Amino acid sequence: MNTAVLNVKVNPNTKKEAQKVAAELGMSLSAIINGFLSHLVRTKTITFSTREEPSQYLLDALKEAKEDIKDGKVSPKFTTAKDSIRWLNDPNATYQNGDRV
Repeated sequence: MNTAVLNVKVNPNTKKEAQKVAAELGMSLSAIINGFLSHLVRTKTITFSTREEPSQYLLDALKEAKEDIKDGKVSPKFTTAKDSIRWLNDPNATYQNGDRV
């Protein structure tokens, strides 16, 4: 099979991590790039897919929110946006559990 050399500038850490992932998948980085380029030519589309991992900050915020909900430290339900804004601006507003905001 005829081949051509393609020189691409890439962050060295990105290259190292990509080679590691390719190896975990049982493929070479060249095979993955060739597959990507073949897909680009065939479909004329670029598709990127990532699995998002939540940050520790997000995990902590979700945990805190769950605890607030469990403790009733949430606003009452509102039927209009005006009602919610009024509650937010009310210095005597309380959460569902009766605690002051």
